[in-house]
Amino acid sequence: MKALIAMSGGVDSSVAAYLTQQAGYECIGCTMKLYDDPEIVRDASRTCCTLDDVEDARSVARKLGMRYYVFNFKDGFREKIIDPFICSYENGLTPNPCIDCNRYMKFDRLFERAEILGCEKIVTGHYARIVERDGRFALLKAPDESKDQSYVLYSLNQERLAKLLLPIGELTKAETRRIARENGFINSQKPDSQDICFVPDGDYAKVIETLTGKEYPEGDFVLKDGTPLGKHRGIIRYTRGQRRGLGIAYSEPLYVLRVDAAENRVVLGSNSDLFSKNLTAGDFIWTCGIVPEKPINCKAKIRYKHKEQPCTASVLPNGDVSVVFDEPQRAITPGQACVLYRDDEVLGGGTILPDQNRDC
Repeated sequence: MKALIAMSGGVDSSVAAYLTQQAGYECIGCTMKLYDDPEIVRDASRTCCTLDDVEDARSVARKLGMRYYVFNFKDGFREKIIDPFICSYENGLTPNPCIDCNRYMKFDRLFERAEILGCEKIVTGHYARIVERDGRFALLKAPDESKDQSYVLYSLNQERLAKLLLPIGELTKAETRRIARENGFINSQKPDSQDICFVPDGDYAKVIETLTGKEYPEGDFVLKDGTPLGKHRGIIRYTRGQRRGLGIAYSEPLYVLRVDAAENRVVLGSNSDLFSKNLTAGDFIWTCGIVPEKPINCKAKIRYKHKEQPCTASVLPNGDVSVVFDEPQRAITPGQACVLYRDDEVLGGGTILPDQNRDC
């Protein structure tokens, strides 16, 4: 049986390739070139998709005796990932482009190419697990919760889960590095990429201005009652819950409560103002393959580093999902993903909607 291994050049996907080969599969390695813009200077030690990554992946594939390809999948990246990312910030949202990239670029293209190459399985180096339960496939959290990546994989449906292998899902990072070191992989101690591939050093506002050629105008900082407090430096620089970089002197610490794009203003308030129990998630995908007919008790995670919390989830007539937490949560942020869990299984996920949704 053939397997197509998505090799980023990092240690995780390299060990995934090794373990798949050890399991008896005929393995073909590939690296996806998704983005390359000479306008954006990138730090190769912090982002993915660099030339160094390609050479590291090629080195591991050669050591394992695998066929290896570099696929140019840059066509569509600007339209499907970068433009929606920019549009979100322009409309006061905080997007998660890595989730969109998994959904609309990486897995779409991988499954297309696997079919061309006659590969029955796709393999990635994500820390998560897939098991078959009662005739369906369950996406589970990794036992090592510090590395668990199930949150960013919620868009996988049953058809794709059936064809996907996650060989390192049971491992800790230390175990993964040990396997790489024992096999002489060049990237055994390579640091994990930390930044979005097209956002060097996390300076997304600078990237947005570079790519659009726009200057985003100043506007008002205001309190909830509309009291003006000063000028902000363009709404793309602010997100709900933010405290740093406001430059406002006040009698108590202030935080961003809301980015009002229509009025070009940023609403500020106290930390206690950031807590709420309700959200609505749109564009919802039921990873588990079962759409509940009645409200369910489960847990929800509202950002990558958030610990999932008890809630009640209900499917609305239009397919959106209403989530009501047992206890108020801090800074539920429109544009981020809300992912539902039952025990260690991902039930599904969607995008947190603003009070008044804007088209992007």
